[in-house]
Amino acid sequence: MSDTDDTSHDRPASAPPGAEEALALAAVKTGPEVIQGYLKTLGTGPGVYRMLDPAGTVVYVGKARNLKARVTSYTRLAGLANRTLRMIQSTASMEFVSVRTEAEALLLEANLIKRFRPRFNVTLRDDKSFPYILIRRDQDAPQILKHRGARTIKGEYFGPFASAGAVNRTINMLERAFLLRSCSDSVYESRTRPCLLHQIKRCAAPCTGEISLEDYSLLVDEAVRFLRGESQSVREMYQRLMEEAAEKLEFERAAMLRNRLWALAHVTAEQAINPEGVEEADVFAAYQEGGQTCIQVFFFRVGQNWGNRAYYPKADRSLAVEEVLDSFIAQFYDDKPVPRLVLLSHEIANRDVLADALSIKADRRIEIRVPQRGVKSGIVEHALSNAREALGRRLAESSSQRMLLAALGERFGLSRAPRRVEVFDMSHIMGTNAVGAMIVAGPDGFAKNAYRKFNIRSETLTPGDDYGMMREVLERRFRRLAENEAEAPPETSSEALWEHVAEEGGVVEEEDTGVFPDRPDLVLVDGGAGQLTVAREVLAELGLTDIPVAGVAKGPDRDAGREHFHIPGRAFFMLEPRDPVLYFVQRLRDEAHRFAIGTHRAKRAKSLGANPLDEIAGIGPTRKRALLKHFGSAKAVSRAGVEDLQAVAGISAEMARKIYDFFHERRV
Repeated sequence: MSDTDDTSHDRPASAPPGAEEALALAAVKTGPEVIQGYLKTLGTGPGVYRMLDPAGTVVYVGKARNLKARVTSYTRLAGLANRTLRMIQSTASMEFVSVRTEAEALLLEANLIKRFRPRFNVTLRDDKSFPYILIRRDQDAPQILKHRGARTIKGEYFGPFASAGAVNRTINMLERAFLLRSCSDSVYESRTRPCLLHQIKRCAAPCTGEISLEDYSLLVDEAVRFLRGESQSVREMYQRLMEEAAEKLEFERAAMLRNRLWALAHVTAEQAINPEGVEEADVFAAYQEGGQTCIQVFFFRVGQNWGNRAYYPKADRSLAVEEVLDSFIAQFYDDKPVPRLVLLSHEIANRDVLADALSIKADRRIEIRVPQRGVKSGIVEHALSNAREALGRRLAESSSQRMLLAALGERFGLSRAPRRVEVFDMSHIMGTNAVGAMIVAGPDGFAKNAYRKFNIRSETLTPGDDYGMMREVLERRFRRLAENEAEAPPETSSEALWEHVAEEGGVVEEEDTGVFPDRPDLVLVDGGAGQLTVAREVLAELGLTDIPVAGVAKGPDRDAGREHFHIPGRAFFMLEPRDPVLYFVQRLRDEAHRFAIGTHRAKRAKSLGANPLDEIAGIGPTRKRALLKHFGSAKAVSRAGVEDLQAVAGISAEMARKIYDFFHERRV
């Protein structure tokens, strides 16, 4: 018998798949002894360190002015906070990056925190980019539109604005004041008569020549001046032109200029507080209560308030508000432009280092202040008041939400209140543009960053097969969950650490980490017994039978309030008409409907707006524009002959043949 055969007997015959890997991970050493091993090779300069658990997942990212001193502090357990003790016990390995200055270390730390999202760091929960107003300059008639993301389009950008709603309101007002077009290029090029926006005095209609391109460019320049903060001079110019028109008895022109003045006044009024002496600044105000932190951010540009947004960063409850604010700001500016002035509500430990780091990033001097008096202090107090009120509302909603979740668990026979509820719904029209949607709710309300959309991929499904679509969506969602759980390492024991601390006289209390779970405690499917059966079959196939699932079916005549609830092992039941849990489930179901229908409509609109020219290799934006301008529509292009196609600028004989063959082969 070979050596290989001999050793095969040492493996337990009943070991499940992945058991050896789990045992190997459990055998990996963690804790202060592991950290101690890195001290011999560490330098004393600034740098960034990462702590990794046995599975190689980053659990913490930190920076230090002196790497060796900072890492040494993790080997002395006496007096450390519970959060730090848990972090140390989770550490199986460490990685280090040395940098030249502490400012560089701060920037790198913020970048790595956003990349790895370690569970022991303060992390941003909402990291969407801010919207801007963009005036495109790559067209003869510039377009005004909302923009997010990289600034790759040629034009002038104004912002950031706190929300898409703030941008949309400002664009609406600017359309009324300056009559700028907001339509897409394809709509602009295909118009043969003015659209409704021109009729309601919100567009000058350069598409059909109602205004010359030269005069339209003057309107664009006036809008740019206004957005750059020259609102007073623009208003004075319109006031003068209106009076001149009235003196010349050009009353229609005078009325038009008067309406623009009204619109400009409305735009300025929409900016809420516009403090003197604050041209360009971001204001951060943090308020802490009940173990949660709210950070209100106000944006001031060109002397105007362009909105505010509330953030609720994920942080350990033991962290002081100053520590949360310190870490938050560095991450906030990781991918956003930095204003010249940053105002804070609290003094932070890294204020000077942060100012240096942001100055390096922005390539200009950035000032960070904690104002104590004057106009700027009033602005910070206003932001702090908003933070206090926003956190109060959130805590009240959270308390109500937890009570509803507890009652939901009681009504549905769960052993405890669910922390994560997932609701699934489908949307389609006769099987076309079919999509599935998953929404998630928890103690803090709807967790929109956990929502998921599913395009139905299967080509074997019968159009309109709701059961088949539900099966596909649930399989994709829970197969990923099963795979993630199979790869996850077992919980590392912390007994040794707790014993060590106890010997030194420390007291360690178990704390709620506040981590939102990936596994649902309850799954709700939109439908009755049929959908419930499909869901149970999928979960059984994936070995997830311990996840509770229920069906929510519309009652007789599809009346709200008469829903039938289907749960395995019992007959369907109804809740009392005025039961708060009934309203809560209706709200969950309606949110799933909204998300599914919105996803379906977006997919349908995209398919309706699809242009067959986009499918032809070699037809880019320029050739597409030339073809549509020459023929008027894609349908007319499909009917054109090879000679007609060659007559279009930029279309060679070879390309004309390719276009002709594309459409005529389709018809065969």
